[in-house]
Amino acid sequence: MPGLYPVSFGEVELLRDLDREDGWVLSKDGVPQSYVDLQDPTFLEFEYVRLMADVIDLLDEGPLSCVHVGGGACTIPRYVAATRPGSRHIVIEPDGLLVNLVREQLDLRSVPKLKMIIAGGREGTAKVWDASADLVVLDAFAGATMPVELATVEYLGDLARVLRPTGTLLVNLADGKGLAFARRLLATVTGAFRHVALLAEPGVMRGRRFGNLIVAASRAELPLGPLARRAAGGLTQARCLYGEALTNFVAGAAPIRDGDAVLAPVPPPAVFE
Repeated sequence: MPGLYPVSFGEVELLRDLDREDGWVLSKDGVPQSYVDLQDPTFLEFEYVRLMADVIDLLDEGPLSCVHVGGGACTIPRYVAATRPGSRHIVIEPDGLLVNLVREQLDLRSVPKLKMIIAGGREGTAKVWDASADLVVLDAFAGATMPVELATVEYLGDLARVLRPTGTLLVNLADGKGLAFARRLLATVTGAFRHVALLAEPGVMRGRRFGNLIVAASRAELPLGPLARRAAGGLTQARCLYGEALTNFVAGAAPIRDGDAVLAPVPPPAVFE
């Protein structure tokens, strides 16, 4: 992470990147949530965001209709707006104060065709029309953990409802040693979508350290070969699992259902030092 200068807004901090004139980190309760460069929205500081961008870049050309569950500083909506002009965005974010801060301090009004829904993930998704999205991005965290209610069979079914038949789902999750939560989430996703891929930095993929993993899923075929090459050749040099390798990764893990006693993994304190 570059040198940062903090500006506090209560529990939310905006950290100025001293190495980039218009770079900002949005941090909440001490946990970095988003990085944005206001002059260059195609600059992506966080590794997991670059992996999501790799998937998005390989989708069919042209504008996208997008739904984003979890807003933060709206890094991905800004990226898609810059790389695919004419795209439309619905962003679902439960923290209205955070939305106002991002709108006022991080120039959210500069993102065209963006609509905010101030609601929790499940409540907000229920308001979105059937088969209306080319891309759904699930990147929602409470502090440093993914809300388990957004990782269930029931909720994934609602996200599938929102997607068009050829649409793509991206999920950002975090896990550590053993990757038990990631395996159960993958079992949940593969029950709703026929084509699934998992991307992560090799150390995270092997469960050697806590970090982010990206799931890409669709009812239509994914560009798996190009995606694997792009991920391996990028700055992150990530691995991409799919097919038999992904089946072996899931290894009989049970899908997560509403009411299951599942705890989302909490990162060790050193992760954010």
